[in-house]
Amino acid sequence: MKKDMLLEIKDLAIHYITVDGTVKAVQDMNLEIAEGETLGLVGETGAGKTTTALGIMQLVPNPPGKIISGEILFEGENLIGKSQNELRKIRGKYISMIFQDPMTSLNPVMTVGEQIAEVIKLHEHLNNADAMEKAAQMLLKVGIPAERAKEYPHQFSGGMRQRVVIAIALACNPKLLIADEPTTALDVTIQAQILEMMKSLKTEFRTSMIMITHDLGIVAEVCDKVAIMYAGNVIEYTDKVRLFTNPRHPYTVGLFNSIPDIESDVEKLKPIKGLMPDPTDLPPGCPFHPRCDKAMPICSTRMPKNTEIEPGHFAKCLLYEEGVVV
Repeated sequence: MKKDMLLEIKDLAIHYITVDGTVKAVQDMNLEIAEGETLGLVGETGAGKTTTALGIMQLVPNPPGKIISGEILFEGENLIGKSQNELRKIRGKYISMIFQDPMTSLNPVMTVGEQIAEVIKLHEHLNNADAMEKAAQMLLKVGIPAERAKEYPHQFSGGMRQRVVIAIALACNPKLLIADEPTTALDVTIQAQILEMMKSLKTEFRTSMIMITHDLGIVAEVCDKVAIMYAGNVIEYTDKVRLFTNPRHPYTVGLFNSIPDIESDVEKLKPIKGLMPDPTDLPPGCPFHPRCDKAMPICSTRMPKNTEIEPGHFAKCLLYEEGVVV
């Protein structure tokens, strides 16, 4: 494992095997996150973003989900193959996850203070009084008065519930935080507050983060590196500045063309034609070729390899492979 790399994903494949067919949710994934770094995982619904996060947490529902191949190295140790007992010691303490909908993440019959204290008691072995004291401090850190620790989830607004979920995730100062679209269910002003708070807490706790989103504005605000996903594949992977100034994969270019730009004087946006393919029936070759403006005959016959276009900038596209006649 490379020095200073907290997480390395190598050749990861996760499939859902169903009666209707096999969904190749994640294919041939290679990613890495250094300590203190934020990686944005961007893609449409069904691209495989949440499955990647569940794979890291070893929470892929089985059946129907199955990790087919690959390695997930956390601090040099492969998480795949660890026992449930070993994983319970890692989840919450070293790797935490913020789920999409705060209402379904919280227990409706426990006070928010008890829910934060539960993870503290489990991993830090404190008594009830000390755990509740730390839970109250965590609420203060996320901008909620400590006296509200005795209240239940239904007594909080959506934004406040998401703050509680963040407090639970950060309670044991994890090394890696996975945030699965943490602001999707919130209105725009609350979104900005939550993102600003997450940025400051990440700096304070020196935590690495995977930010799962379909909003490139959030990526620009929060992330250091970006991985663009399409139909289970990471099709472009580089640092944020390079992705925004020089996107190379036709899908990434299409995403940027679909966003209104106040500096460009155009009458109409250029959306990507067509829809995401059926995950149980992906097209042959490159899964994006039926929608791609630059598709060549070879694109329908073979899957592109991950090509390093320039140092630190990878794209899975036949346009950049050596030996392919464009």
